[in-house]
Amino acid sequence: MRTHQRRLKQYAGSIVCSVLSTLLLLEGFGQTRKAPPAAAKQPEAEALQHTAPQDHEGYVGAASCSRCHLGIYKQFSRTSMGRSMAAITPELLQTLPSSADLYDAKLDRHFEVHAKEGKLYQSEYQTDTEGKDIFRDTQKLDWIIGAGANGFGALVQRDNFLFQAPLSFYSKPGTWGPSPGYEFGDYGFNRPILAGCISCHSGRPQPIAATVGRFETPPFREMAIGCENCHGPGAAHIRAMDSDDSPEKGNGIVNPAGLSMDLANNICMSCHQTGNERIFKEGKTYQDFRPGKPLDDVLSILMVPPDPQAPPQADHLEHFYSMTLSKCYRASPGRMGCITCHNPHVEPSREEAPAYFNARCMTCHTKQSCKLPLASREQSKPADNCIGCHMPKRDVQVISHSSVTSHRILARPDESFPETAFHQTTPALPDLIHLNPVPGTKDDVIPPLTLLQAYGELAANKPEYVAPYLKVLAQLEQTDPGKAIVQAALGRRDLKSGKLQEAADHLQRALQIGPPQATVYGDLAEVTTKLGRPEEGIVLLQKATALDPFNPVLQKTLVVRLISLKQYANALVAMEHYLEIFPQDSYMRKMLGLAKGEPAQK
Repeated sequence: MRTHQRRLKQYAGSIVCSVLSTLLLLEGFGQTRKAPPAAAKQPEAEALQHTAPQDHEGYVGAASCSRCHLGIYKQFSRTSMGRSMAAITPELLQTLPSSADLYDAKLDRHFEVHAKEGKLYQSEYQTDTEGKDIFRDTQKLDWIIGAGANGFGALVQRDNFLFQAPLSFYSKPGTWGPSPGYEFGDYGFNRPILAGCISCHSGRPQPIAATVGRFETPPFREMAIGCENCHGPGAAHIRAMDSDDSPEKGNGIVNPAGLSMDLANNICMSCHQTGNERIFKEGKTYQDFRPGKPLDDVLSILMVPPDPQAPPQADHLEHFYSMTLSKCYRASPGRMGCITCHNPHVEPSREEAPAYFNARCMTCHTKQSCKLPLASREQSKPADNCIGCHMPKRDVQVISHSSVTSHRILARPDESFPETAFHQTTPALPDLIHLNPVPGTKDDVIPPLTLLQAYGELAANKPEYVAPYLKVLAQLEQTDPGKAIVQAALGRRDLKSGKLQEAADHLQRALQIGPPQATVYGDLAEVTTKLGRPEEGIVLLQKATALDPFNPVLQKTLVVRLISLKQYANALVAMEHYLEIFPQDSYMRKMLGLAKGEPAQK
């Protein structure tokens, strides 16, 4: 046991730098964990996944709509949205590329994709110099996410948690490769699926609020994106249509074409516009948005103002903002919107798209509008292709092998940004652009709680937002101290400035107000340890890891604290538990081996 103790002390000294540096990298002024928002030819019957029982909010599933709208239903079910997600079944598996073997020399990791008995699996493993497994983690894939335009990813379910699989399939090269985000690190099968991603890739997911990657059972009431995502809950509409004495047969359903253009755009923006920060109003989640209502009632989309030296370049999920920078949009005063060019029920093929969108362009333009000579236009393939010249596809920097259409409709490839792009802030909000203000509002005032979260997230990587964050926090300390998020932020502020007892008081109050957050328990654990109560800190860290069990930083910190308290047996158990969750962590495996006196891996 003494040998274990000595080795664990050595381990603690070596790992603590890694833990602290990771903490510093991850630590932001805000309290919200985020992750950035990933596809194969799927048989129509398998891809629909639209049957859903009616829930207490009136959602009935797209299959119910097909009773009266069968043609539209079938048409939509062939689009990418209608095939956004599917369960992996033996039938679907026959259409998927199901075999791959990759080696990442930088990580010294092998990755495999294989099918067995009608199921699809991925493996990650490492071998020693003799070819024997050092570790091997194999997981069954439960769902395919994506429709194949750029590729598809896969989801894994363990208990009631959902995770991203480490490999995705990319259509352009026709190969499996690291999933989006895995270029930053080896997350294995432990990268939780967050509500912000899955809510736009599926029809009716059921993430559990205030958790990381945890879902209700079943995790999806409707798998693929369906009718109600754009038209709202359908139960009231069906009742009205089935009632002989209903005065209005259209009662209870939203037709985006009948809305103001701003409200119609809000439906699309809920998934196709990210900005820099997407901040929920207090108590709201993605499930609270209803088509036909202002998106800002639920979610504010905020953007760091561009400047001429750093003009906006992102196209991925910035479709609405890019459109607003185009001459077409600015000349329309408010009449042009997403559905001006897009019919969500129809997705033309690659071959059909030029003619389809040419017809859309011709509703405002004429063939004489184009200044390029006809002979030159006819040399393009396909000939006379408006979107090919004016809306070219560009590579997506955050997803390998992927491209999207630029929605900044350009008259010329070298067209400069309009001067208005650099003057979009307001006196009430001088350092952010509010992309989705409530339509018709004159005074666009962002609630302080929203600003607190936005500034806090931005301040982690943009120091210029630290001062406004602290200013808003000081304001809320006086005007709204009864909010858990305010008390948690005050606690972190005082922890950073060394006011430990004040920090403890704020953090304890945040936990009392609730709901409990792993980050708050983690901060309070650090405070109590610095106040000379390390045993209390251990208990708090255990509560933090129970709430967020797949957070490697919290798990490693717990190991270090146990070693510092000479609780060596508990530290060994914690290390072994960590490796059960994160078997790909070679450093932890090496330290555990040293602690146990095992020979080093060759």
